[in-house]
Amino acid sequence: MTGTGSGRTFPRRPGHRLFHRVGQALGNVFALVYLALCAGLLVWAIVVSVVDTSDESMAGVIPLLATAPACFVFIVLPDGIAMFVLAVVFGALVNAAVIGWCARALRRGERPDPTP
Repeated sequence: MTGTGSGRTFPRRPGHRLFHRVGQALGNVFALVYLALCAGLLVWAIVVSVVDTSDESMAGVIPLLATAPACFVFIVLPDGIAMFVLAVVFGALVNAAVIGWCARALRRGERPDPTP
């Protein structure tokens, strides 16, 4: 419960801790480098696909492989550039969160997690 100046207390939102932990994980330097790499791959794949008029470009596979397995949640939805971008962005965010959590756990070592 969090207090206010009027003496009333309001319960915290149920997802508050989750969003805080995800924010910490995505703020890790390794997660940010991974997100930047995925963003670069996505832009590269879109540019190559737009410039290549032969419809034989396989450039879109590279960002999907870089963000697998989480990107496959959205890749089965209707075909199009919007679903491709959504799949890559979702996969990159999920994987970056996992990278951040792993980096935090490795840095922490044997010490217990200080956040409740």
